[in-house]
Amino acid sequence: YALGVFIHWLWAYLQLPEPEHRRARALRIAGGVLALPAVALTLWKAAEWQNSVRQVMGLEPLDTAHPLQVGAVGLLVFLALLALARLFGVVMQLLRGRLKRLLPPRVAQVLATGLTVFAFWYVFNGVIFHQALRLADSSFRELDSHIDAESAPPDDPFRTGSAQSLVSWESLGARGREYIASGPRAAEIGDFFGAPAQDPIRVYVGLNSRETVEERATLALQEMLRVGAFERSALVVIVPTGTGWIDPAGADTLEYLHRGDIASVALQYSYLTSWLSLMVEPGYGAEAGRALFQKVYAHWTGLPPGERPRLYLYGLSLGAMNSELSTDLYEVVADPFDGALWSGPPFTSRTWRMATDARVPGTPEWLPRFRDGSIIRFTAQRNNLDAASAPWGPIRIVYLQYASDPVTFFEPSSFYREPDWMKVPRGPDVSPALRWFPIVTGLQLAADMMLATTAPIGYGHLYAPEHYIDAWIEVTQPPPVDADTIARLKAFQAARFR
Repeated sequence: YALGVFIHWLWAYLQLPEPEHRRARALRIAGGVLALPAVALTLWKAAEWQNSVRQVMGLEPLDTAHPLQVGAVGLLVFLALLALARLFGVVMQLLRGRLKRLLPPRVAQVLATGLTVFAFWYVFNGVIFHQALRLADSSFRELDSHIDAESAPPDDPFRTGSAQSLVSWESLGARGREYIASGPRAAEIGDFFGAPAQDPIRVYVGLNSRETVEERATLALQEMLRVGAFERSALVVIVPTGTGWIDPAGADTLEYLHRGDIASVALQYSYLTSWLSLMVEPGYGAEAGRALFQKVYAHWTGLPPGERPRLYLYGLSLGAMNSELSTDLYEVVADPFDGALWSGPPFTSRTWRMATDARVPGTPEWLPRFRDGSIIRFTAQRNNLDAASAPWGPIRIVYLQYASDPVTFFEPSSFYREPDWMKVPRGPDVSPALRWFPIVTGLQLAADMMLATTAPIGYGHLYAPEHYIDAWIEVTQPPPVDADTIARLKAFQAARFR
């Protein structure tokens, strides 16, 4: 409807011939009548289309998509937007009428339009949107500071938040306390492999631990030195998601693969959910990731090469994008870190975008090959890391991504052209019934981004532990393990997270 109104306005503005009033009214009525079957067909087919998505994700089919309720909600949204547009028009006409008394008609029109846009932008962005963000900010801050009655500081002096720690338990935030309190211990890892194991080292510094990001990064390094993080065989610098959350499917599997002989460190930069953090404070995550990496890397490069751990980077979602931004090639080319695993990178991720756009011709966007695969490789539900034409170089970078992840594959251009990931061959987790439509597909993907974590694990934006295992083995080269044990570990971890 909005597109039709715009075309009609443009037609009239260009002073093209229009049908006389009676015929124009008949055309509008005919258009509305013809639109009704299209709406009815869409609502009738909704369950079938939804089930085509559920089928590729292994979910039970729906009996109904509730077409009457969906239609009613859609109608209410349309009427609300229409009322808003009409209000905009009324305000603009009132201003133009006042200004025409003082200015030429065209100048009055331009000025009235500009003033109306400014007024509406000020009200919605400066008042409504600002108040909504303040409410969200206070809610997430309260949630982040909440401490469960059953949550107590660890007794182990080598765990962050203990009485001996440089970081207080209260300052870790909800996600930090969750990360430190969870995860496998040496006994669990040893029981699985039937061999001795170590307690993995986890260091986490919350947003409230120190005043500035530089002070928090320094504190993280001091805590790492206190607990002996640089004495392990592998060290991972993690950039969490917007809320400070670290995916246990990624962290736990890595610690199992290395039999606990590994340390990780993370720095919280926000307590907002990732999409809100990206909207409100887009630079905070990159700043925090960079501050932490520089502190860790400076100490790491000062150690004798034969006596220091292998150094890796990891991030999921917004954490993947900010982990990308935490360093660049020119800083590390003389003494590079060993590798990185970035899962579900947002579509705005710089390195991911470069490698995807420069993919080998003929490889799909959802599973590209970048050059000879010696530096960057891509994988999905099915392990694709052996598809490279050359062995690994000095740095191993792996992107774990699903074709059904809208956070990764949303493109603003989807509003006016079909994205490459929808072309044949499609990913196995993308419905074959999905078709591209101008504007509609862009709106679908935008909505899907906000609902991306409602998919079953192993699809959408929820990454499964068994897929992490293949990626971690390729990136970090843990102690050798036979194929049967890997299969058993995948089944064990999959059962834990489902």
